[in-house]
Amino acid sequence: MRRPGRGNSRAPEGFAADNAAMPVRAVHPDELTVLQDIERAAGRCFRDIGMPEIADDEPLTLGELAPYREAGLAWVAVDGADAPVAYLIAERVEGSLHVEQVSVHPDHARRGVGRSLLEHLARVAVREGVPALTLTTFTEVPWNAPYYARLGFRSLGEDALTPGLREIRAREAAHGLDRWPRVCMRRDL
Repeated sequence: MRRPGRGNSRAPEGFAADNAAMPVRAVHPDELTVLQDIERAAGRCFRDIGMPEIADDEPLTLGELAPYREAGLAWVAVDGADAPVAYLIAERVEGSLHVEQVSVHPDHARRGVGRSLLEHLARVAVREGVPALTLTTFTEVPWNAPYYARLGFRSLGEDALTPGLREIRAREAAHGLDRWPRVCMRRDL
C-alpha cells in the first residue's frame, strides 16, 4: 500500500525532549537511501497504535525521491556529524508548498527536529512569497494532526479544499489511507 503523505513527523510519547533546533540542509544526491531508512524506522511507531499497514508501507522509491531533491524541495535535519536524522519533502500545489512527507528517526524524536524542518520550509516559503504550507495527515495519531495544530496548522473542511488538495486526498483514498480518519491542514505564513 504505497501512500502519499504518511505524515510520521515524530515518534510516540516517551522519548526525552530536547527542543534545540537542528541544522537543516538540502539533501545530497547520495542520501536518498538514507531517507528511505529514516522513513522505515519512523513508520514502525504506527504498529504500536494499531496501524501495522502504515508501519509496513514501503517508502518512496529512489526514482520517486530524486525529483524532490532535483527541484530543491528536499531537506534533511542533521546531527553533529552532518548525518541525516530526519527529512522533509515538499511539492508546489496551487501556490502553496505542500508537505508530502516529513519523517524523524525515532532515535531523534521529541527533540524539535520535525519542527526544525517545518520552520525551514516556512522560511523558504516566505522567501519565495508563498502564502501557506499545506499537508494531509491522520487526525487521531498524536504525532500527526494534533502535533501540526500545535505548530500553527489548522484543519480545512471539505468546502475549503482546493482542486489540488482534493486530488491529493483522492490519491490517498485510492491507496487505502482513508481506513483511518484524515484531514487536510494549512498554515498561513
